[in-house]
Amino acid sequence: MLSSQVITRRRLPIFCFFEHKFFLLLLPAFPSAYAVAEVKLRDDQYTLEHMHAFGMYNYLHSDSWYQDSVYYIDNLGRVMNLTVMLDTALGKPREVFRLPTDLTTYDNRLCASIHFTSSTWVTLSDGTGRLYLIGTGERGNSASEKWEIMFNEELGNPFIIIHSISLMNAEEHSITTLLLRIEKEELDMKGSGFYVSLEWITISKKNKDKKYEIIKRDTLRGKSVPHYAAIEPDGKGLMIVSYKSFTFVHVGQDLEENKNENLSEKIKEPLYYWQQTEDDLTVTIQLPEGSSKEDIQVQFLPDHINIVLKGQRFLEGNLYSSIDQDSSTWMIKDNSLEIFLIKKNEGLTWPELVVGDKQGEFIRDSAQCAAIAERLMHLTSEELNPNPDKEKPPCNAQELEECDIFFEESSSLCRFDGITLKTTHVVNLGSNQYLFSVIVDPKEMPCFCLRHDVDALLWQPHSSKQDDMWEHIATFNALGYVQASKRDKKFFACAPNYSYAALCECLRRVFIYRQPTPMSTVLYNRKEGRQVGQVAKQQVASLETNDPILGFQATNERLFVLTTKNLFLIKVNTEN
Repeated sequence: MLSSQVITRRRLPIFCFFEHKFFLLLLPAFPSAYAVAEVKLRDDQYTLEHMHAFGMYNYLHSDSWYQDSVYYIDNLGRVMNLTVMLDTALGKPREVFRLPTDLTTYDNRLCASIHFTSSTWVTLSDGTGRLYLIGTGERGNSASEKWEIMFNEELGNPFIIIHSISLMNAEEHSITTLLLRIEKEELDMKGSGFYVSLEWITISKKNKDKKYEIIKRDTLRGKSVPHYAAIEPDGKGLMIVSYKSFTFVHVGQDLEENKNENLSEKIKEPLYYWQQTEDDLTVTIQLPEGSSKEDIQVQFLPDHINIVLKGQRFLEGNLYSSIDQDSSTWMIKDNSLEIFLIKKNEGLTWPELVVGDKQGEFIRDSAQCAAIAERLMHLTSEELNPNPDKEKPPCNAQELEECDIFFEESSSLCRFDGITLKTTHVVNLGSNQYLFSVIVDPKEMPCFCLRHDVDALLWQPHSSKQDDMWEHIATFNALGYVQASKRDKKFFACAPNYSYAALCECLRRVFIYRQPTPMSTVLYNRKEGRQVGQVAKQQVASLETNDPILGFQATNERLFVLTTKNLFLIKVNTEN
């Protein structure tokens, strides 16, 4: 399992630092007609989520089906292609497609986005809310390449494309795509007032006589922009890595029409309160006015509870642990429903009442707080290293290095079933910080890279392996430690063959981390006296421009760096 692969050792391989300028190749500055269609954030896009989704958008797109071919969209709405013609030469920007709409006439738009769905299909958004499906022919063959619109439709508010796949079943061809929006939450008086929407859309053509049309639309809602979101190759599931969880909601859900769908919406948050002792739990629910005993149904099972009010499901789910269903009971007191659950495992502290349910609030009395604080006192200290020779010294945050400090919130990896729209797997990543994603095999889901202690581990999702859905395929030694000091990093990537990883800052500098290679000379570790057989290299390239970096892509041999006016080509691997 993913969670069992955490590396607890702290070791750092030797890193050599080099600065190179000779392997930088620069495409002449784009004429104004070829300028990148950069869309800057508006005054009403002020939240951190807007910055993550749109302010840090990668304007350079790599065609994973045909390496060393990159694309960007210019100010005139043209999809421009640049391909490596020789080993160290790029061709001029070549127009392969032009959007029908004039993007300059739209004030409320996002950056145009593109995803290479298959070797012959492309999914494209113009940033105004319109989605295009484009048949391209074989893009690797200029003779057969012809970009043609096969479907286009206005889908509401502007969005960017996160991922898409192509599915062929008998005579039916489908394109499934994932769209991201950040929308205003009019009824939300807490937080930023915005929410993140992921729309999962399937567009299908059943036979040659019909046109492509939308056959399915599902929407997930959350409070943070996902680090990673991808549809499984068979279209049956969806995987998301994010700080805050996502849940499916009804498309076009109207609050006025659905206000009676669930009684819980009539009750102010939290939905219920609960307390616990070593022996039992007490759940308190405020009832609507006029409720009687006949309106309430409570069912106890050893590991399950079901509460129904006036014929409507109020709370149902698996309990955290087993209860004695025969001894558990309920009563109405002062217009409140009080439920008493007797624990089967006495002394076990429940972190939650119903597994996965966040609608309740746990109330802890002062005596419990004092008892817990006393039990944990030996693990912490207000003094700086009070007893360093102690067998198990207390942890002090001042002893941590800056790069060891993570965000207080930890991310989770979730898998959603495409039919039931329910969560089937949840992995809490804890301190395994998300770093980047990369497409190793375009027929598979993108890989994601996580920090595990000082290292960075690359994971390949497999939808077909229910018992082993995430495979560890590569390790970048010490990369997790080294990248933590790069405070101005903007984009992160690695070669599909894992030979190197690279990151760029907002301006000028690009850092390259090569995998350890054998030494041509004898080198010894000064502390341990042992001979070092392999050394990893860190290299830095300084771009000869002060224009901000807008795009960053890596192939097995080259790095592509896009600024507002130039495309830089960095030759990384020279051995073929």
